[in-house]
Amino acid sequence: MSAQYVDSCRLPTRFGEFSMHGFTETETGQEHIILTYGDIQPDEPLLIRLHSECLTGDSLFSMRCDCGYQLETALANIVEEGSGALLYLRQEGRGIGLINKIRAYHLQDDGADTVEANERLGFAADLRQFHFCKPMLEHFGVSKVKLMTNNPKKVKALQDVGINVVEQVAIQVGRNIHNDEYLKTKATKMGHQFIPGTLSDLG
Repeated sequence: MSAQYVDSCRLPTRFGEFSMHGFTETETGQEHIILTYGDIQPDEPLLIRLHSECLTGDSLFSMRCDCGYQLETALANIVEEGSGALLYLRQEGRGIGLINKIRAYHLQDDGADTVEANERLGFAADLRQFHFCKPMLEHFGVSKVKLMTNNPKKVKALQDVGINVVEQVAIQVGRNIHNDEYLKTKATKMGHQFIPGTLSDLG
């Protein structure tokens, strides 16, 4: 599966001015974007984040997850770094879509964790794919990255398609009473790596 470049434009944000580049998956027609900042040097590892769409967290300020907090932190980190890229991937609800995400949230309201909720709806815990990120990065000549993530599966996904992940950069923000169990499930059932003490009981 590949991704085809479509067009670019300026995107001023409260963090700084990015360039927004649109791509389309050739097989599915799904649309994704990359936000780039600063001067990208193909020979140098680029600070990046693979950020899957989360309407509730990114746009509606939900505290049930850490997605919106991670999005803002990633953009701020890229600006502070002086260059970088954020791949915004249209994979809502770990790939199950927005309506099914609402159904999964209902099950979580009744006591299921995030993995159990997806499985009760007939889905795997995580349906996301990341291999199409390679042609998106290669469009800018990027083959070496510093990846902002707590998820080792994202590291492996890029490595499996030939992207050299020279560093995994922790991005642990936004923990609160509404997403504490969600984060614990990420750690215990999905292998996400957290700094010791960041999942201790909330005071």
